[in-house]
Amino acid sequence: MLIFILPDAKAVSLKAADLAADLVRKKSGAVLGLAAGATPLAMYGELVRRHQAGEADLSAITAFGLDEYLSLGADHPASCAHTLRQHFTQPLGLPESRIHLLDGLFQGDMAAYCADYEARIAKAGGLDLQILGLGVNGHIGFNEPGCSLGGRTHPVCLRSSTLATNQRTVFAPLGEDVPKSAVSMGVATILAAKRVLLLATGASKADAVAKAVEGPVTAMIPASALQLHPDATLLLDQAAASRLLLKDDYAAESVYLDKTL
Repeated sequence: MLIFILPDAKAVSLKAADLAADLVRKKSGAVLGLAAGATPLAMYGELVRRHQAGEADLSAITAFGLDEYLSLGADHPASCAHTLRQHFTQPLGLPESRIHLLDGLFQGDMAAYCADYEARIAKAGGLDLQILGLGVNGHIGFNEPGCSLGGRTHPVCLRSSTLATNQRTVFAPLGEDVPKSAVSMGVATILAAKRVLLLATGASKADAVAKAVEGPVTAMIPASALQLHPDATLLLDQAAASRLLLKDDYAAESVYLDKTL
């Protein structure tokens, strides 16, 4: 993993936008996997700004949503689909044919639905870049502690730590309870992306960052599976990086590689 330790959350979002825009410059029809958590939103806003200002052309990308709460429709303000449309795909003016979002209201054969989602990713040529946030318990997507590291898109029951965090930050202001289940790309789906970009900011993520980067690869910290990816980049602010034992080395390494790659 290549680890960038940046001054603050704004610097993380700007660096993330730089890396994504560079990929799209090299491949205009890039396929992007999109996380809908709070951390990547500033990155999306910066990419939209650059697109609208003519600094980056994202008009030909294809977008795949990473996850979704089950029981929430796409128009619900807390749904992942609503977040991605509002903050990214609609401002970019992407056509519906190139927007693929998981359906939280799907009723039917869930295994077949998930297999079809995987097939859609494959038909698009696979994910060129998967963008991730990081849960306080180490989850990526809604792949919670104890999940299969070899799993593909699947339904999942959310852990108590995720429920508590999301209840406080997302659903309490709406006066609603957080759904207890979701559907998510699996860890193996994420690892199959050609490149992975994980953003983590704030002191609340420091423990999960340290375990994901410097701990063993384990299903108890799903993000630790990124240690196995050949092209995974982690963008951290100082607070999120604070518990890394080798943080000074990572910082020096990233400066060197940024100048030489």
